[in-house]
Amino acid sequence: MQAQSQGHHSELGAALSHLLSSGGKRVRPAVALLTGGMLGGERSKLITLSAAIELLHTATLVHDDLIDGSLLRRGIPTINANWSPAATVLTGDFIFARAAVLASQTKSVEVMQMFSQTLATIVNGEIIQLFASRGQASREDYFNRIHAKTASMFELATSAAAALSSTGDGVIKLVSQFGYGIGMAFQIVDDILDFTGEQVSMGKPVANDLRQGLITLPTLCYLETHPEDPDAKAVINGKGYPEINIDRLAKSIRESGAIHLALDEAKQFVDQGLVALRELPLNPERLALEELAEYIVQRHR
Repeated sequence: MQAQSQGHHSELGAALSHLLSSGGKRVRPAVALLTGGMLGGERSKLITLSAAIELLHTATLVHDDLIDGSLLRRGIPTINANWSPAATVLTGDFIFARAAVLASQTKSVEVMQMFSQTLATIVNGEIIQLFASRGQASREDYFNRIHAKTASMFELATSAAAALSSTGDGVIKLVSQFGYGIGMAFQIVDDILDFTGEQVSMGKPVANDLRQGLITLPTLCYLETHPEDPDAKAVINGKGYPEINIDRLAKSIRESGAIHLALDEAKQFVDQGLVALRELPLNPERLALEELAEYIVQRHR
């Protein structure tokens, strides 16, 4: 991934180094490597694919941070914290382009089609979120949004790895179902941690989504059991609400059963994914994918 800046402007190399050194769980490339390993794929191509997927993810974060005005990610400054919006956008574009170059090096037209379709899905999801009214409280809207934002890339990691492993459409469908399940669960847990995590470890304010008017699953679960809460009504109606009201609503959500209900739904998505995965050959890689799926709903950050 670092090598993708070679031969280009030194500031692009510095930006890429900064982004890659910030850490991250690298879950998506791990999923791709394990899926391909489970199916007997060529390791060198799987490594190239995994790097492409992680760079694609990194590029989306650069643009997301600019759109959201985030100055910190994982506790360190974002690119837009120090650079102009124009330079930040161009850096994200550069990383998108280099991710596509890596994907093309797999020599698979099918993988390239999957890669480009996933990027279109992510961008379309962001556009829908930008143009939709804040405070929308619909499970359908929420699940569509997190599929575009997160689960689509997990689907790419599994299905593209399978495509490189000379498997049939049936196997690609099964691993895609697994990717969808763990991807949906991953984002739901992220949305739970937005309420339960510590600001220092999260690198952003607690209940940050709520402060931006974004309704996530914990809030939806809370609304179903507390439809008359005046603070919740203010968020749904899109009215201006003071910071103290947000803190009070976030506290109410944490102290209700909404967090547990949301986590139960995340576990259901994982279970659905595991049902599909367990139709595939039992080997160390499959067992590792099962463990990774369980980790997704047990993690604390």
